Amino acid sequence: MSTAELTLYTAKVCPFAQRVEIAFAEAGSNVAKYQIDLKNKPEWYAPKVNPASKVPAIAYGGPKVDPADPSPESTKIAESLVLLEFVADLYPSAALLPADPVQRAQVRFFIDAVSTKFLPSYFALALRGESPEKVYAALADVQALLSPAGFAVGDKYTIADAAIAPFLGRADIMLKRDLGRYEPGVGAGAYKEIFETPKFARLQKYYADVSARPSWKATFDEDYLVDYTKRVTFGGQK
Repeated sequence: MSTAELTLYTAKVCPFAQRVEIAFAEAGSNVAKYQIDLKNKPEWYAPKVNPASKVPAIAYGGPKVDPADPSPESTKIAESLVLLEFVADLYPSAALLPADPVQRAQVRFFIDAVSTKFLPSYFALALRGESPEKVYAALADVQALLSPAGFAVGDKYTIADAAIAPFLGRADIMLKRDLGRYEPGVGAGAYKEIFETPKFARLQKYYADVSARPSWKATFDEDYLVDYTKRVTFGGQK
């Protein structure tokens, strides 16, 4: 377990940041968090932490300082999937990456399917109002990769689960409320297809399992996300 200074720069609204928060929680780490307002980012954030000006990011090592004034001596690391592996390496006893090389490959293959299939199709639906059919096809592919029971790869929770859970959670609460840039009723219809039909029974059980974990409950604020989406994304109109 690491004893170096570590600060996670995060945002409650961001599913990519939640990935890393979940990983720390699964590792049993009470990591120091600094919330970044994505609509009003501090001027120091990009030059001192992440030039891309995105969350999540980590400042690792160096002296103990105010997170709002990160030390140039600390190493800055960004990108959620990189950070998931970083957390797994920092806390090997948590087994967030399996020791078995085949299972490690399966974890990474699952994450690749999430990144290249599910996320592009979901964002196309939610942010551009495109057809949900591509989401169904992507989730069918993801579902086919799930272990018959337990988690994404076997009976142990891994970074594969942390990689997809925040997006399933947002699909759940946003589609159910028809919150997205699609025609009225499209989200509710997609919700029923994904979360209620027998076609996705394995995915539904999987989501129930990951969302029942303490790490999920500690990092997912449904009321906040719904309010933020209505207020910021839709100006309070949906």
